Amino acid sequence: MPVTKLSEKLSISSQPSIDDIQSLRHEGFSTIINNRPDNEEPGQPGTETEAQEAKHCKLSYSFIPVTAASITEADVRAFQRAVDESEGPVLAHCQTGKRSLNLYLIGEVLDGRMTADEVVEFGRSPGFDTSASAIWLETHASHRPQVKGFFDKRTWSVQYVVSDPVTNKCAIIDPVLDFDEKAGATATINADAILDYVRDKGLTVEWILDTHPHADHFSAAQYLKEKTGARSAIGERVMDVQKLWKGIYNWPELATDGSQWDRLFAHGETFKVGSIDAKVLFSPGHTLASITYVVGDAAFVHDTLFMPDSGTARADFPGGDARILWKSIQDILALPDETRIFTGHDYQPDGRAPRWESTVAEQRKSNPHIAGVTEEEFVALRTKRDKTLPMPKLILHALQVNIRGGRLPEPEANGKRYLKFPLDALQGAAWE
Repeated sequence: MPVTKLSEKLSISSQPSIDDIQSLRHEGFSTIINNRPDNEEPGQPGTETEAQEAKHCKLSYSFIPVTAASITEADVRAFQRAVDESEGPVLAHCQTGKRSLNLYLIGEVLDGRMTADEVVEFGRSPGFDTSASAIWLETHASHRPQVKGFFDKRTWSVQYVVSDPVTNKCAIIDPVLDFDEKAGATATINADAILDYVRDKGLTVEWILDTHPHADHFSAAQYLKEKTGARSAIGERVMDVQKLWKGIYNWPELATDGSQWDRLFAHGETFKVGSIDAKVLFSPGHTLASITYVVGDAAFVHDTLFMPDSGTARADFPGGDARILWKSIQDILALPDETRIFTGHDYQPDGRAPRWESTVAEQRKSNPHIAGVTEEEFVALRTKRDKTLPMPKLILHALQVNIRGGRLPEPEANGKRYLKFPLDALQGAAWE
């Protein structure tokens, strides 16, 4: 197995054998990064086998699978994090090492340590064709929004800042307010990290956007609105969700006109993030109010599609419907093939690193809930799977905050805030 050293921290190679992995610790390596999807060819060890052997050899292991045609900036950043977080030298591999090299080179250019013109020349010396990196960089150099994802491992949620590189104006999408249900404690760790990024990049926040009222985390929209003065927005069908949960919470004083947000978007409505055109797609099925924000070539779909290796979102919440979800997904898949899809959760199947960016073409080709599946098959699959899922542990906590735009309950006479928790309000108890 030939090894090519790219830097003091990073080397690349072709597919290592189990014997090769066993020798890596003796050669001074601390971490293996596998950039190769499983089942590319017979005899490939696969990530489970590699991970087990790495653990046995006391090596850290990271699984960031990519294909030449599907590399995203999120993949590049995940690759960089895995290298940066390693305590010592890293060996990254795919089938030949070329994909690992491309991930490295793209990151070097994005971070300004190398120019796009230097990419092809860099690959020639070790005998690699790195033209794919040059093509990727040329394709992504055109005017399009920059997207930064923030992963919250407590709730598996992804929050976004989408910005216009020309005007430095941005929108924050689906921010998380930290909540520890065991202690009943709230914090602004996630939201403050977003504010730090906005400040460091010199961005101006124009919008704080919710895709729907979330059932698995509190929204930080109100906190960020107070900090930035930006306008808040959500889909106009949030009023239907408010009316539904007003009854569940027995909450007669709750306003159900969406007035907790500055703007309610209708299907097809347009707006701008800086100079970039944005539009709204009504995407119900997961909830009554779910919408997709399409900002330039980036679609923020939250709980409709997950990454292609993870399928689709559940449709059994109050107001959810699997057949309606199928139709919403078809609307998203009708966007251009190259449209970037940013999902709102990632549950890290097979223990891979968090990922949240794909494309319409990749979803259509590789998502097992969609590829070659009919509407009836999808409805049957989604319905069967949803019956096995417990309700999110924070649904009754979170909805009373999120149907009010992220506003916590008002303090009572003693200065404390209290959540209301209805008993026996939902089906789907998990007794085992």
